Amino acid sequence: MKKFLSLLVAVLVTAAAHAHEGMWLLTKLKQINEAEMQKLGFKLTAEDIYDINRSGLKDAVVRLGRGFCSGEMVSAEGLFLTNHHCGYDAVQSLSSVEKDYLTNGFYAMSRKEELPAGFPVSFLQRIDDVTSQVMAELNDGMTEEQRNEKIQEVAAKLKAAVGKANGLSADFKVMFEGNEFYLFVYKTYRDVRLVGVPPSAIGKFGGDTDNWMWPRHTGDFCMFRVYTGPDGEPADYNEANIPFKPAHHFPVSMAGVKEGDFAMVMGYPGSTDRFLSSHGVKLALDIDQPSRVKIRGSKLELMKQDMDSSDAIRIKYASKYASISNYWKYFIGQQRGLKRLRVYDKKKAQEEALMAWVSADASRRAKYGEIMNLLQRGYTDRAKFEKASTYMQEAAFGSELIVLGFRLQGLKAALEADPKDAAKISAAVAQVQAMTEEHWKDYNAPTDERITAAMFKLIHSDVERDLQPSIMNVIEKKYKGSTEAWAKAMFATSILADKQRLDAFLAKPTLKALQKDLGWQASESCLNHWRNVIGPAVGATEADTEKGYRLMVAAMREMEPNKSWYPNANSTMRLTYGQVGSYVPMDGAFYKHTTTAGGILEKEDPTNDEFIVPARQKELLVKKDYGRYADENGELVVCFISNNDITGGNSGSPVLNANGELIGIAFDGNWEAMSGDIAFEPELQRTISVDIRYVLWCIDKLAGAGHLVNEMTLVMPKPKEEPKAELPAPVEPAKPAPAKKPVVKK
Repeated sequence: MKKFLSLLVAVLVTAAAHAHEGMWLLTKLKQINEAEMQKLGFKLTAEDIYDINRSGLKDAVVRLGRGFCSGEMVSAEGLFLTNHHCGYDAVQSLSSVEKDYLTNGFYAMSRKEELPAGFPVSFLQRIDDVTSQVMAELNDGMTEEQRNEKIQEVAAKLKAAVGKANGLSADFKVMFEGNEFYLFVYKTYRDVRLVGVPPSAIGKFGGDTDNWMWPRHTGDFCMFRVYTGPDGEPADYNEANIPFKPAHHFPVSMAGVKEGDFAMVMGYPGSTDRFLSSHGVKLALDIDQPSRVKIRGSKLELMKQDMDSSDAIRIKYASKYASISNYWKYFIGQQRGLKRLRVYDKKKAQEEALMAWVSADASRRAKYGEIMNLLQRGYTDRAKFEKASTYMQEAAFGSELIVLGFRLQGLKAALEADPKDAAKISAAVAQVQAMTEEHWKDYNAPTDERITAAMFKLIHSDVERDLQPSIMNVIEKKYKGSTEAWAKAMFATSILADKQRLDAFLAKPTLKALQKDLGWQASESCLNHWRNVIGPAVGATEADTEKGYRLMVAAMREMEPNKSWYPNANSTMRLTYGQVGSYVPMDGAFYKHTTTAGGILEKEDPTNDEFIVPARQKELLVKKDYGRYADENGELVVCFISNNDITGGNSGSPVLNANGELIGIAFDGNWEAMSGDIAFEPELQRTISVDIRYVLWCIDKLAGAGHLVNEMTLVMPKPKEEPKAELPAPVEPAKPAPAKKPVVKK
């Protein structure tokens, strides 16, 4: 089902396939991609990547959580690498003013020092194409609602058939907008520990200024280790656990990269929307993206003010700020890219070409003729509620107090059902306590109060009155429209703004006390508004858009049956391949394919916390003390770019060379191609990766944690063969003169 919460809607895939575009399913590599990959220099086979009968490259690719990032196994002892920003939340949760791992970094010098990370990781076991099983249960007479219900029914049976062995699970995924269906089977390991992370001055070097930009000099990496029970199976954290033994880990290439080198990325891209019509692009440009940029910008400004005033608040809000900021800049860049590259106009032209093909045949008209009417109607109806929907997601639910109230819904239900049922109420209280335990550690009520007041002020001024939550009536009548006065009163008394007040309430919970609480009233108002007004209104438009997309994609594939099609990203493992390469970002400019350590010193600015270079790092860089991690020219390469097709979720993915060896860690896209999730731009699209040799230099030379590098399998570059000296042609030795006969005197 195409979810209406999707942040971006996409354009059609271009009529002519461009080289290196595509996030490919591993099961299709042999059929579709292997030959082209090998022409580009790939020296392995599709079976070396994915084969259910033996281990392969896919067994070294790590899924973090449910797919928020990717990673790669680099040792036989469970060690894996990912991005600094992927591990940022875990590092933040382990940090304090006394142990500020965010600022200072952290490396475990023994395995006993490794710290529980707080998230699981998974490894893909197999991919099953279940399209035929699902399609057998569907028919053209079904409504979209009936169709979706049947799909979910079949999906539940398929997932159940996988079984419940320790760590085993299955994800059912819809591909090609409802035209194909797959089952992805995983094994999940719950004991993951932080091993090493550089200081933020390295891992976030450049901050928001350099985010999404090239040239880049960011050491965006960190390290974790997976543990199992003594039997090698998934287990909860326990000191008796042992390091995970992966089926495969990537050898690490020390040869570096050159212009034109083959490069491939394997990971879990989160979401692309390359099959949407011009109507979706217009909605994103006119309403959705400007709204998100405005709301997030306001939130970031307030958050930053408080973070700058206190180290304690800075640590508490570091991960939250980074998450909001990342996509704040992303939406700014995407608007710019969509407009500059005239994506809307291109989409209109492609739609006209598609419908001309449909109109040319009576059977096609009967099958696909309603595509554009469905999409236009769906988006016209959705546009009426889009701003209200976006403001609820970003502004109302941007208040931590409001969201915390949602976690008390189970307790409210128990109190309403039977206030004397001590067992059920006690269980509901325990659930609230478990869900809120982490909340208070990273919470500052004064910060949340300021943000909440600002967010509801935006709702009050920007959203149509009849689409605002009912709590706005209270603000207008009781507080004369002042969201600041309302927030002050609410935060001064609500159980949702203070741990002691909440604990006291949970000790003796009553429905009356809950319903009188100002914070609860605001939270329930927002939740009910979402559930009963905005959600259903937007959801009602989905039947038209879902059917429109399903028919459109089917028509596109029928129109071009020989084209190599790939599905939108949806947090499933994909492979993208291409080459390392420079590019021209704009008229009169040229960007080289690598950056070096010299650029770090060029950007250094001790007055700007985004460009601080730690003293020890500066000392080594000034001396050019790069050790064995320098390239053939004596330089330390920091980052490189390639024309791989990635998106969010690919963060932390391995970048591999033609031999399947690790050459870098993908961490970003480039500013000039920010429309890439919607429309791939072959001339501009670049993946930014940190060079693996810079990662190793940071671990070994800078942090003194060479024992971690020693765990890895390093592949040294082959020594250059000295040209053989040209030997002169052999010269025939002169023949000696015949010996004279001795003269014998008589």
